[in-house]
Amino acid sequence: MDFLARSSASFIELAAIRPHSTRASSQDLERKRPRIDVWAPDPFKLSDKVVDEAQGQPSKAVKTFYKQQNAKIESLLKSVDQHRALADDAEAASKLSHQIAIYGSLAGNVVLAGLQLYAAASSGSLSLFATMIDSAFDPFSNLIMLYCHRAAKKHNVYKWPSGKARMTTVGNICFCFIMATASIVLIVESIRDIIEHIADKASADTEKLHLASLIVVNCAFATKLALMLYCWRLKATNTQIQILWEDHRNDLFINGLGIITSVLGSKVVWWLDPAGAMFLSLCIIGSWGNTAFHEFKLLVGISAGPDFLQLVTYTCVTHHPDIIQVDTCRAYHAGEGIIIEADVIMHESRTLRETHDISEDLQNKLERLPGVERAYVHTDFEASHLPEHRKNV
Repeated sequence: MDFLARSSASFIELAAIRPHSTRASSQDLERKRPRIDVWAPDPFKLSDKVVDEAQGQPSKAVKTFYKQQNAKIESLLKSVDQHRALADDAEAASKLSHQIAIYGSLAGNVVLAGLQLYAAASSGSLSLFATMIDSAFDPFSNLIMLYCHRAAKKHNVYKWPSGKARMTTVGNICFCFIMATASIVLIVESIRDIIEHIADKASADTEKLHLASLIVVNCAFATKLALMLYCWRLKATNTQIQILWEDHRNDLFINGLGIITSVLGSKVVWWLDPAGAMFLSLCIIGSWGNTAFHEFKLLVGISAGPDFLQLVTYTCVTHHPDIIQVDTCRAYHAGEGIIIEADVIMHESRTLRETHDISEDLQNKLERLPGVERAYVHTDFEASHLPEHRKNV
């Protein structure tokens, strides 16, 4: 407490000495300055390169190329505010659909977990136990992911200065590992069942078929199919729904193959049931492992796509006529969000105030791009030096 008191006193003394240093000051010159004028919308005449798609093209590949080129030019010529408005409109339009997908999946998983617990317990089939374990873990995984996504939106700026956007990716990774862990448990149980069955010479060659259990699992299959189709059309707009879609897709495969191997184990030979359970579990582990690897790349900081890098570079070079060159432009993930680092070149005769105002406006503009978490703009007067901030390993 004494340290906090001394720090507060020092801050008050500093504010008294430098009354213009705080943004809240009534004499804040930055707040009063006029907005920087930017270049015309198309300084490089990119619109002249747009090709009429209705014109006859020699091949389908050429048509596809020009279609993609036209879309890229259109994206570059849109202002940052237009990109922001389109993203906000799309988010607002799909907000209700997202909530239905998320909470509908949670409610469906809770009900299906109870039904498939009955199916597995009454039939004794390991393949149906595979479907049950997967369904039993689904609600808990959904809750963990939902908590992480909500926590990412609320944070203490002093405790978490860079925000908690990575919590979303952490929640997705936790979901993947929980589902994979459940499958490992089932593999061990299947191996144990095979060993016990071989050791028991009096055991039957087939297992008993339980019709009610198969009906329950078929109902679960139909429910998962409906949830998967609903999430499929929204998966490109939200990573949480992307994960839920993958979960429903995997559950469809699990339930379908679980029904088949359970029936084969009761009608053909007993070992098809535990073997099917192990095969299902390995498929689940592989699928979720691939998803977790993708999420880890976002968490570690993989580079943004080339289209986004081109948009950022074009935004920097066309921001103001005093920016004569873009030295370096990087964009990389920090979880779902993207961090931008841009080094721009301005003439050395420009004053500190001019370079500050232009670079700050550019930084604010970049941070308005959809998906951008933070932007850093560094200003220099020449580009013949080594790249700044390069970490030597």
